[in-house]
Amino acid sequence: MLTDADLIAFVATTNLERAHAFYGGVLGLRHVESSSFANVYDAHGTMLRVTRVERVTAAPYTTLGWVVSDIAAEMEALIAAGVVFQHFPSVEQDAAGVWTAPGGGRIAWFRDPDGNTLSLTEGVTLPAH
Repeated sequence: MLTDADLIAFVATTNLERAHAFYGGVLGLRHVESSSFANVYDAHGTMLRVTRVERVTAAPYTTLGWVVSDIAAEMEALIAAGVVFQHFPSVEQDAAGVWTAPGGGRIAWFRDPDGNTLSLTEGVTLPAH
């Protein structure tokens, strides 16, 4: 039914201005529109709505992720912009915080200002549209 429909991604924030500084500024996503309810970004053809809520309850898992061709370069650029990558005691990560999945993908995690867990993944191929 929805195989030909575009996906809209959502993430919550308590502060739209702070979220814009992160998603638009630090991550460099193209800002499409703003309202008192949400900031909308173009995430490489996927609409990302950063929605204002009274309280964010951070999920104990990744809520958004990006497939990148060079995880080290992306991490370096994000670290230079102030992003801190997460280290988890239950996950075997290298010194930079990268975990190598059984299928060979390399994944690193970071958080947005509201505590939402985001990720970078290198070494996976997305299906063609």
